[in-house]
Amino acid sequence: MSDPIRVILVDDHPVVRLGLSALIDSEPGMAVVGQGNNGLEGLALVESLKPDVVVMDISMPEMDGLEATRRIRAGNPGVHVLILTVHAQERYLFPVLKAGAAGYVLKSTVDTELLDAIRTVAKGGAFLYPGAARMLLEDYVHRLESGAPSEDYATLSDREQEVLKLIALGHTANEAADQLALSPKTVETYRMRIMQKLKLGNR
Repeated sequence: MSDPIRVILVDDHPVVRLGLSALIDSEPGMAVVGQGNNGLEGLALVESLKPDVVVMDISMPEMDGLEATRRIRAGNPGVHVLILTVHAQERYLFPVLKAGAAGYVLKSTVDTELLDAIRTVAKGGAFLYPGAARMLLEDYVHRLESGAPSEDYATLSDREQEVLKLIALGHTANEAADQLALSPKTVETYRMRIMQKLKLGNR
């Protein structure tokens, strides 16, 4: 039997931590090993407990989630940070990825996405809610159309470029699959490959 994924929760709302802890501890193969009220407490917990994953809010007193993420990643590259937030806007997403977070989950989708997100980032992957992935790809296409050079784009296959354009235009995986005569699962595989090649999900 493999060791459980060790998780630290960092959020300044005790009720939120209580709910998250109950959700995570009820899942086989996961365990909450520590809880903090702000970024400073989160940093101290990471140093003492060496978790696999830190689930952290952005807006907190003392030290916010972005600064804490930067410091955690600088000192503990093996610890994966998953940002949990109410903010779905693009202006919050890019700083989170730039700070080194491995994933971004909306609090409104915790019950359906958090456990999958924890598993994904614990294995070294990146997790973005579907709308976030679309925002990143839309931004990338916009920069291409404005003439910004990109060596990464040249690494995409013709099929990957087709998928990228459809996603950036707002099509769902099912819609893109219909247009390209592929299965939705294949389109999702292409999307993840595109994110990796363009270095959009693992900054």
